[in-house]
Amino acid sequence: MKTLDIIALILVVIGAINWGLIGFFRFDLVASLFGDMSAFSRVVYALVGIAGLYAFSFFGRDREPRETDR
Repeated sequence: MKTLDIIALILVVIGAINWGLIGFFRFDLVASLFGDMSAFSRVVYALVGIAGLYAFSFFGRDREPRETDR
């Protein structure tokens, strides 16, 4: 797995955990750690959003090479 893929996956998981906390407990972890819409929390939200968009490319990739590609 490429480094960018791993970083994107980590950010997507962080975003999913944050949304789960918001949905189940009305607790925004990012806002509680970095402030409600502070500059840093906005950067975190933006990076998670970009990582989510990048993760769409995972659907179009072949993970295992075909016999004809070897």
